[in-house]
Amino acid sequence: MRSFKTLDQYEENYFKERPEEVEAYLEIIFEEYAKDQDLGALLASLRAVSRARGISATAEAAGLSRKGLQKALSTNGNPKFESVAVILRALGYRLVPEKLEQL
Repeated sequence: MRSFKTLDQYEENYFKERPEEVEAYLEIIFEEYAKDQDLGALLASLRAVSRARGISATAEAAGLSRKGLQKALSTNGNPKFESVAVILRALGYRLVPEKLEQL
């Protein structure tokens, strides 16, 4: 019987093999989030990167439990702003404001 990978598993493996592409990926997912406010897509992307880097290592660097990190980035997650900031910091990034063009 053939086993199929989920999209999450595919993304996780992709970034394990290509860690140099994480930065561009994070830029894109935050640009997309700024446009559509799709929190589920943002969390799924952060979950994939966290898994590629190692859930335990990411959780420890963020000062969260493994379970806390998984809960924050779960499909039903609704993390606080501070949680997203510490998770990004654990991944080696930070949130930076960008001025919008005048409407």
